[in-house]
Amino acid sequence: MSGPLLMTTPPVVQHLTVAPGRRIIAVSDIHGNLPYLKGLLKKCAFSKSDVLVIVGDLLEKGPDPLGTMRWVMALSREYEVHTLCGNCDFWHNFCDLPDDPDMDAFYIRYLLGRNKGWGDGVIAQMLRALGVPIGPDMDLRAAKRAVAAGFPAELDFMRRMPHILETEDYIFVHGGYVPERGAFACMKLDAYRTVAKPHRKWTIVGHWPLVLYHETITDARPIIDRDLRLVSIDGGCVVKDDGQLNAFFLPDMTWTSYDAFPVARAAESQRESETHFYIRHGDNAVELLAWGREFCRCRHIRTGYEMDVLTCNILSREGSRAWVNDCTDYRLPLEAGDEISIVRTTTRGYQCKRNGISGWYDGPIES
Repeated sequence: MSGPLLMTTPPVVQHLTVAPGRRIIAVSDIHGNLPYLKGLLKKCAFSKSDVLVIVGDLLEKGPDPLGTMRWVMALSREYEVHTLCGNCDFWHNFCDLPDDPDMDAFYIRYLLGRNKGWGDGVIAQMLRALGVPIGPDMDLRAAKRAVAAGFPAELDFMRRMPHILETEDYIFVHGGYVPERGAFACMKLDAYRTVAKPHRKWTIVGHWPLVLYHETITDARPIIDRDLRLVSIDGGCVVKDDGQLNAFFLPDMTWTSYDAFPVARAAESQRESETHFYIRHGDNAVELLAWGREFCRCRHIRTGYEMDVLTCNILSREGSRAWVNDCTDYRLPLEAGDEISIVRTTTRGYQCKRNGISGWYDGPIES
């Protein structure tokens, strides 16, 4: 969608009546991770008595956006499933909109860059399935015609995604509830909780990974803001190394989550670290103080906080300055016998999670 049109198009609002007693399961930001979606719905005991609301970003960044969309399409034929449009989902515009030199240049860059390094997006998967070559000199018009002819059901599924789903009690929207600002703002409004205003109805959003709302710990649990009547549920599935897929239940206002990390038990208790910090996306510039094969000593530029960072988390560097992936030195408070999910094993202990919070455990484990 071209820039001006994208910014000014009003959001599509769909109204839904949910019978009393039915459970609504809200899930967001699946990002093409079908095993996580299947695992989460199994954990939720999802059934035909439930209403599943996918609050946007079904596609892109993950391993199989096309397969995930097709699975949700099939699920929607047997269960009540409502899929909203997120800022990663409106790829029907690849075929639907008039040719535009700027957008065509973007499509070429996006396809060649493999979704900005995440891997093939849904259009690239479609083109490869059709045997259409992807390259700097590709015939984009022919590619659009091929996708339109080869994937009419998938394109129609994306066309039917509303930007806002509203019931008598709830509003579901991917980025933020700002219909006056147009469709794109509803799909992509970073850190919506910091600018949201209280609403009569509870609003459920995704888009902004929950961990980015925290400065000292990595916490992916849904945030229930009762003052704003706002629930934010993006657990960082795919986009964070330790991400999870959250499910939020209405009207109970409870939640559960799924990830695929192996589970172990802490064999010893561990006290919570007294001081700790979380270096995160958007504030991840550090000074490299010492380089090591497994860990680097770094000083966070903005705060001056020093911590050891896994060398594999160094994203790029220019001289002594570097930019790092999300990382923390938080030691989880644990009792012997507590279950933890092991994200990574190192010579200094385990990068792990417990109840949605990520950190470190330096004792022995029991499988």
